[in-house]
This record gives sequence, C-alpha cells and structure tokens, in this order.
Amino acid sequence: MKLNAISKSFLTTLRNALSDDIIRPADPRYLEEPRGRYVGQDGGMVALPRTVQDVARIVKLCAQAPVGIVPYGGGTGLVGGQVMPEGPMPLILSLERLNAVRDVDPLENVLVAEAGTILADIQAAAEAKDRMFALSLAAEGSCQIGGNLATNAGGVNVLRYGNTRDLCLGLEAVLPNGEIWNGLTRLRKDNTGYDLRNLLIGAEGTLGIITAAALKLAPRPASLGTALMVVPSPQAALDLLSLARTRVGDAISAFELMHRQGPEFVAETLPDIRQPFPEIPEWMVLIELGLNQDADAALSDLFELGMEQGLVEDGLVAQNTGQRTEFWSLREHIPVANKRIGSVCSHDISVPLGAVPDFIARGGEKIAELGDLRVNCFGHLGDGNLHYNVFPARGRDRSDYDPLRDDVKRVVHDLVQEYNGSFSAEHGVGRMKVPDLEKYGDPVKLAAMRAIKSALDPVGIMNPGAVLRA
Repeated sequence: MKLNAISKSFLTTLRNALSDDIIRPADPRYLEEPRGRYVGQDGGMVALPRTVQDVARIVKLCAQAPVGIVPYGGGTGLVGGQVMPEGPMPLILSLERLNAVRDVDPLENVLVAEAGTILADIQAAAEAKDRMFALSLAAEGSCQIGGNLATNAGGVNVLRYGNTRDLCLGLEAVLPNGEIWNGLTRLRKDNTGYDLRNLLIGAEGTLGIITAAALKLAPRPASLGTALMVVPSPQAALDLLSLARTRVGDAISAFELMHRQGPEFVAETLPDIRQPFPEIPEWMVLIELGLNQDADAALSDLFELGMEQGLVEDGLVAQNTGQRTEFWSLREHIPVANKRIGSVCSHDISVPLGAVPDFIARGGEKIAELGDLRVNCFGHLGDGNLHYNVFPARGRDRSDYDPLRDDVKRVVHDLVQEYNGSFSAEHGVGRMKVPDLEKYGDPVKLAAMRAIKSALDPVGIMNPGAVLRA
C-alpha cells in the first residue's frame, strides 16, 4: 500500500486524539544524524508521547492514514536509521518522554526502564543498588535504551556480557497495528513459542516500537583492573587474548585493539587528552578485568607472561581510578577525533577472530592501491569487531576523495565477505547499508525477512526504507 505524506487533516486527527503538546514541528536535531550523510525533510512533525497508550494511539492512526513513522531515540545511530531523507513525509516519533526507571530489583538482578531512558541513567540506577548494567558505549550519555535495543548495540563489554540482546529479558512494545504487546517478563526461562522479543531487538524500528524493557543486571566485580599493553602486531594481540583467557577465563570484560593512527588523530585534534606513552606505539591493547580478587595482580601476571612469550613490549597497569579513566578516555575519544578529521569511508565490520590479523594486513594493502589514504583500525578485538575507517592524506579534505568513496567501501566489504564476516557488526543496517544487505545478504534470509515484515507491518508504516527497501 502506498504511504501518504502528513496532511493538515491528519495532524488535526492526531491532535484531537492526544494531549495538546504531543505533536509539534520537528526541531533540526530530529532531522540530523552524527556523520552528516543523511538529512531529514524540512517541515516535518514530531510526536512526543508520554505513555505507551499515547504511542499506541499514534501508531494506530498512522496505520489507518496510512502515514510512515520514523522512531527516534537519542539520535546517535550511525547508519541513517533515524532520519528519512526522501519519500512521503513521515511522522517522527520520539521516545524521549518515556524515560522512567520503573523498578530496580537487586535480588532478581533486574531493572525495568522505559525506552527513552538514557543509558548512563540506567547504569547509575543499577549502581545505586550495588549492581551494574553492563552495556557501555561512547554515546552512553545521550543514547537511549530503546535505540540500543532496536539496533542491538554492542560496545566494549560484549566479550563478557554480550550484546544488548543478551542483556534483555522482556519487552513492552507497540506493534504496527497499534496494539500493545505486554511482553515485559522478568523470567530467565520462557519457552512458549516464537521469540517476539528477539525479533524486535535489532529490527531498527521496522517491526514495532519498543516502549520499555526488563534488563539483566550483574553483580559489581569486587576488583576492577585496567591496563594498556604495547604489542608488536595484531597477531600478538590475538595470542595475548588467548593467554588472558587461559589465565582468567571469563573475567575479561574488554579487550580493545588500537592502531597508532587513532591516538595520533587524538593528539592532533584533542591535544588535552593525555597520551599514556611518550611515543605512540604502532599497536596496543586496552584490557579490563573484573574479579572478586586482586585484578591488578592478575594483569601484572599477564604482563610478565606476555613479555616472556614476546607478545608484549611495554605496558601500564592503572594504579587508581584516575589512570583507568585516562586509559579509557584515549580509547573513547578516537571516534571524536575521527569525526574532526573527517573520514572518506567508515566501516563497522566483523570477521572470525582468527582472521583478524590477515584481514588487517590485506586490507591495508588493498586501500593503499586506491590512493594516498590513511587507515585507522581499532575496535573490539575480543569479539572480532573492527572499526576500519579510511581517511584522507594529511592536509587534504575528505571531499577530495568523494569519487573513491564507493571503491573504498567495496574493497573493504568484499574482503569481509571473503572471510565470511559481516559488513555491519554492531551499528545495524539503517538506510545507509540497505544496498550492502541486498548485495552480501543470504537470499533465503532476505526472503524470510521480507515475509516477516509483510506479516507484521503489511501497510509498511514502520521506519520505511530502513533495513529493507521500501
């Protein structure tokens, strides 16, 4: 069915069904995404519901109209899923007013929060009960848990705690017909048919709108240890990860790989961020352990063993919270520095763990064949997820390389495909990567996805053009 643009009569219908302040013209912030690749349509309208019942009324009226809906969380997504640059003018639906933490139960290790709750606020609510919510992202001060669930966000703690999907027990959601699904279970075991929860998580708002979630909490480790270790190569980093797993098992919460280019960008654009080593190493890893015993001693032991085996060349173990914060600050400011430099093309990819060193070597060779470009390769080595970003030569602007952008993406994604990897490890598909999904996705999977979309959203109102072509 063809969607209609928002009309004056439709806006009148919405306003008659809702409180006066729920429907308003969309501020520019609702029409932008962080990388500036997509811009929403001027003159759009935003709905700011206060309750799940408000969301249900809005969705039901949009289905009847029919008018497309673009769900909006914190606006931090990097693949254009939160903006619709073309097509019939949609209604933007922001969850920012649904921001209550409804319950925190340390006995059950469960926290129930509404979709518009900022991730950092959820972390703080858990900490107040001496628990932790393990999801941790650079954007945690502004991203919202509904968006984290809709994109199945990853972050730095996936190695130990899993993606957002693994941290969710149940959902409350509004389906495309306007009905409310009360799936906010706190159960660990519930084998009662199809798993609608996991269908909605990662669907990027194309199958329904998440309005609340029951989230898993974890005990806070008694001892937290953080270290930066200089390694001679990505292969040495991978071997060090294997050694760490042998020594401390599942206590590793983060194992981040950083190439020299990232800290160099930080030094160039953010000179106030402290660099831990007098000279920036070619490769280093940021390791974090959580134990019920002395984590610093375990890291010192790992450092010594790594040195003996030729896997570590230098290193620092954080001696206090301030040093730990400095180590993480360097890692977390790499994306900020990347943005200031301006990438030609950024990639969020994953390959099998054992293929990471070979992928990095071959990728560098292939990018060099395209021209004078710089590669900043960093990311979550423990789960095979690399942020493989390509930048202009020093002194040049990314616009100089616009004719090469598609070639760079093709080279990187073709190489990922060779290793049976993924062109989108944790950022999702959005609108940016729809052609990539069509090119690299399994045809049987794509057919099943389209069938599910058609069954749940036959009118096609939910985030039109995201994940699957409208």
